[in-house]
Amino acid sequence: MRRVKFLLLAVVVIACFQPAGAQNKKASKAYTTYDAGEYYAAIDQFKNAYQNITDKKEKLHIAFYIAECYRKTDNAPQAALWYGKVVAKDYENPLSVLYYADALRMNQNYEEAKAQYQHYKELVPDDPRASDGILSCDFSLQWMNQPTGYQVEEMKFINSKNNDFSPAYARSDYQELYFTSSREETTGNAEHGGTGQQFSDIFFSSMDKKGKWSTPLPLPETINTEAEEGASELSADYKTMYFTRCNVSKRKALGCEILTAKRDGEKWTDVQSLGLAEDSVVIAHPAISADELTLYFVSDMKGSILTSEGKSSKDIWMVTRASASAKWSSPVNLGSPVNTPGDELFPFAHADGTLYFSSNGHIGMGGLDIYKALKNDNGQWQVENMKYPINSAGDDFGIVFEKERESGFFSSSRKGKTGDDIYAFILPPLKFSIVGVVKNEKTDEIIPEALIKSIGSDGITLDAKTGRDGIFRFTLKPGTDYVFIAEKPGFLKGKERESTKGISQSTEFKTEIFLASIEAPIEVENIFFDLDKADLRPESMVSLDKLVETLNDNPNVVIELGSHTDSRASDAYNLDLSRRRAQSVVNYLIEKGISRNRLVPKGYGESQPKTVDKKDNAAYSFLPAGTVLSESFIAGLADEDRQEMAHFLNRRTEFKVLRTDYSGK
Repeated sequence: MRRVKFLLLAVVVIACFQPAGAQNKKASKAYTTYDAGEYYAAIDQFKNAYQNITDKKEKLHIAFYIAECYRKTDNAPQAALWYGKVVAKDYENPLSVLYYADALRMNQNYEEAKAQYQHYKELVPDDPRASDGILSCDFSLQWMNQPTGYQVEEMKFINSKNNDFSPAYARSDYQELYFTSSREETTGNAEHGGTGQQFSDIFFSSMDKKGKWSTPLPLPETINTEAEEGASELSADYKTMYFTRCNVSKRKALGCEILTAKRDGEKWTDVQSLGLAEDSVVIAHPAISADELTLYFVSDMKGSILTSEGKSSKDIWMVTRASASAKWSSPVNLGSPVNTPGDELFPFAHADGTLYFSSNGHIGMGGLDIYKALKNDNGQWQVENMKYPINSAGDDFGIVFEKERESGFFSSSRKGKTGDDIYAFILPPLKFSIVGVVKNEKTDEIIPEALIKSIGSDGITLDAKTGRDGIFRFTLKPGTDYVFIAEKPGFLKGKERESTKGISQSTEFKTEIFLASIEAPIEVENIFFDLDKADLRPESMVSLDKLVETLNDNPNVVIELGSHTDSRASDAYNLDLSRRRAQSVVNYLIEKGISRNRLVPKGYGESQPKTVDKKDNAAYSFLPAGTVLSESFIAGLADEDRQEMAHFLNRRTEFKVLRTDYSGK
């Protein structure tokens, strides 16, 4: 529920705004209850007034406030229902459209939510929440289609029918968990008008040797009182607890404060307030750094970023100290980009320096999302959404991690109106592998018993050999670039690349490595010259650069570069043109660092028409494999287009291996 998540001020009655037509006593009472922050209690009062008021304008206004009550108690389905009613009637307050879109997004109805954000953008073009909402819908659909590798599981044995949230580890073996709950076993008996539930307390549960969690029990009365306690965290040595207490008074506004307690065996003693601000200010959600010299917390104190309505938002602040016995500094607002005009809540300081927090002001999936923030080399925070499935269309918040493992717990309302529950999460170790097959480049046939070398950017090189099926397998490491080189006598070496960098899900890669036989000429595809010229066109460079790479991978070979023309000129002209073109290719390769002694240019003119192979036949079905594209065959083709295609195939550049014993001399 929003009230327990924000740990707002205790309930006090303040002067309320009512529209001019709000003369009905039932409506007046409902507005007063609403302005006191008792949104849950106000719902029935507003509904009662709604049934008894005939004025259409006033009835629409009450419907809006019913929707507001559901929004502020995190009942997104009912909020969407009631906002939908007022939007359909063109309610005068454009915020009804924005909040309708928000509620639809929290119901995972992203397409309709996007339409409503676009509607709101037309009504209020300068409000960035419209554009942010549209982006949030787009990103949410993308994240759900491409989830991260986290596995999430509900902690059913710990959760109750009421709110359970904000987990914290209480032992170094991670087998004792503290969490906040408003279940019936809480110390206080009062029911909060903002949620309809008990004031929250801090509970604990322990895991036995069989991995089963014990029945949750409340911490002693030194910690839990008639007031509201929650959002706890323990120091790295688990001897100091930091927790939040929100006091209750009907006479004045009392905020929330952070207290500490010392562990004495199985007891908690010496409970003291940190006194970070005056009583009426919200100071909540403590997060202590591993060295206990930095304390992050949530507050709406003066200096917080203002909301679009001009009120102080809930921001993340911090205080520091020089030593564990020194006094805390004055509070410092973390500022942008961590804090926004929305609410930033429930920070957690990971031992590795990462700050985790929840927010409804950044691009997100709906309600509160969990974010992580890392400082760059310039000391600036870089904020990143944790994405799906850590985040959902509901409220996701209060995350805690183990120190050495990507595992822990967090809270979420993703199940809907059942309230907040605790979920466990883990990121299993990423597993990467590759399966490849070695094939003949010209015939596409399997090449058995080829030697495969795996070269990783981590400096590790492994060898394998393909079986009769030409298949090879390697296990890969995360965050590593790989080159796979295949070789076999009678063939030029071939290679493929793969990388596991930036991949967040376990993956089995598949690849094919093609080897070119040295027994037959090898065509260099996509080598182009202008008509009647021997100058290489720019688009030829890509293929020639690949040839450079092939020659560098096979430094022992000497090749002949052969150029062929079609038959549409004299024999002498075609022979001269092909010689000049072959020399142009050789010149380019020399410029790229290939030794002149490894290159023999040869012009064939039209003397060696191409023989159609399987790949040519697959591309040009009218040319049977094995056909020689002679002048007479081309003349017999049915139309000019086919004849031109055959001439195009004859105009080619090939190389063939002359020697495999080149040693650089």
